[in-house]
Amino acid sequence: MLKATYLLPELPPPVELETVRVLKALAAANRALAELKGRAATIPNQGILIDTLALQEAKASSEIENIVTTQDELFQADVFPEGPQSFAAKEVALYRSALRMGHHELLATEGILSNNTLIRMFRLLKGREDGFRNIPGTALKNHRSGEVVYVPPQDVREVQAHMSALERFINDDDSSSLDPLIKMALIHHQFESIHPFPDGNGRIGRILNVLYLTRSGLLDIPVLYLSRHITRTKDDYYRLLQGVRDATETQDVARAWEDWVLYMLQGVANTATATLRIVEGIRKQMAEVKKRMRSELPRLYSQDLLNNLFRHPYTRIEYVVNDLGVSRQTAAKHLDALAEHGFVLKQQSGRNNYYINEPLVRLFLDVSGGS
Repeated sequence: MLKATYLLPELPPPVELETVRVLKALAAANRALAELKGRAATIPNQGILIDTLALQEAKASSEIENIVTTQDELFQADVFPEGPQSFAAKEVALYRSALRMGHHELLATEGILSNNTLIRMFRLLKGREDGFRNIPGTALKNHRSGEVVYVPPQDVREVQAHMSALERFINDDDSSSLDPLIKMALIHHQFESIHPFPDGNGRIGRILNVLYLTRSGLLDIPVLYLSRHITRTKDDYYRLLQGVRDATETQDVARAWEDWVLYMLQGVANTATATLRIVEGIRKQMAEVKKRMRSELPRLYSQDLLNNLFRHPYTRIEYVVNDLGVSRQTAAKHLDALAEHGFVLKQQSGRNNYYINEPLVRLFLDVSGGS
């Protein structure tokens, strides 16, 4: 028998959210986020951060769903998308593509984050043609015990009504005076509780987080991803998510929402700090490589070539051809010269060569603690 459905509240929920604890955590999260936004703007080509950090987010978000791949496999799949790939690598690539699509549509619609965008991301991520759930029976289980802990709305009209209300809350800035970071926490909880899609709700919900921060102007580009934080605190994430649903007394409901918002704010602060280390590391590495290239390979140096080495941690001749507008022969000479001078490590896969920016890859490993 399915467990009784949690009655989803209208947003914002009818409890006090801006408590002393929340306001203190909110101030810290906003400071960290503002510093990240400012430092990210110092990177000369914003595409470098979008591409490299989106790939790291795709890896971390997929790990929450027990889809695990290594950094090397991930970058290999990225540099040779036409080659054989594991299931995990394919799933990670699809996640990044969905994230890119969402950001592109956000820009194209001048800040409207619509249900149609979410549906298109779902279709891309899952390779399906449907949208919101239209078949009852979906139940959420404890990720450890397998026990059913929550049953989301079952009727298709109910799902659509809740998603329409959530869409309005996301896009109508006058609907609530709450800080956007608090709104993000509420939006994420509501989306995961509606559980609108047959599959992929966790990943779409995590993309929704960063798109909302970008839409709200807290970020210029989507570079803050909470998946690593959620992976490391998975038990707390699911416990607090469910805690709001299980609370019944008014006082308990208020405390459950407070605990959930605090968890998300702490995640923002921690993730912004970690991402800042990556951004600063990229900035410093780019400055060092630029100085060395101008000294050791002055005729070879160009800003476009420098950008290529940091936009593609594993690069190849075709990428240089596209980014610099040079011939294959010239691109190959550029990369071989860079390898000879120790800027990149030349590797071979079948009949193809690729070139690894090892310090950049180490930076991702050091900050993420991943393989």
